[in-house]
Amino acid sequence: MTTIQLPPLILHPFADSSGPGKLVAASRASLILNGILPGEDDGTHRLEERLLTGRYCELSMLFYLGKDLTRWLAQCLDHMERSPEAHDPDLRPESFAALLIEDTPIEVRRKLRSWGVHEYSTIFARALGLHTVFTSLPPREVLSLDFVQYYHQFADRLFACRQHLFRFKRISAQDFDFQIYASGEYSRMLEQEWGAV
Repeated sequence: MTTIQLPPLILHPFADSSGPGKLVAASRASLILNGILPGEDDGTHRLEERLLTGRYCELSMLFYLGKDLTRWLAQCLDHMERSPEAHDPDLRPESFAALLIEDTPIEVRRKLRSWGVHEYSTIFARALGLHTVFTSLPPREVLSLDFVQYYHQFADRLFACRQHLFRFKRISAQDFDFQIYASGEYSRMLEQEWGAV
């Protein structure tokens, strides 16, 4: 069987300019609250607020990543449904989610690592888990403090639940391949292709 080429996964920027600063402040606050770094004069309440601000920033970034991933899963399913020779009624979005997270093609892994993303499986699973329950990013005020602080625990379980809701056919990187691009990179590539025509 020849390898089936799936649509490219295109990732859009999902952080504002203040994101990295919030994440660093949250990490520092977490280390202080856990006694790993010496305390500051800010007090526990302000440290906890910095931690929660950083956690919500992380949650927001994962939510927007989940939008890109969910769009890609739908594109993959649509691609397969439009290919008479490759159509398989047992394929579901979960099939492509498992491919992305559990059997990532080698070139995709290499590219993610070149971007500095090493825990991509966890990041993608959490992004899809969060997107399973939220169709738009909820304001922080409507989320419980525990959810914001421990969102990663919830997201992990939401992804596991998502993958176990329906029976689906498992597919492998031996039979399916795709490319991954940052949106700017993909746009430049298309411009070059169109300019050559």
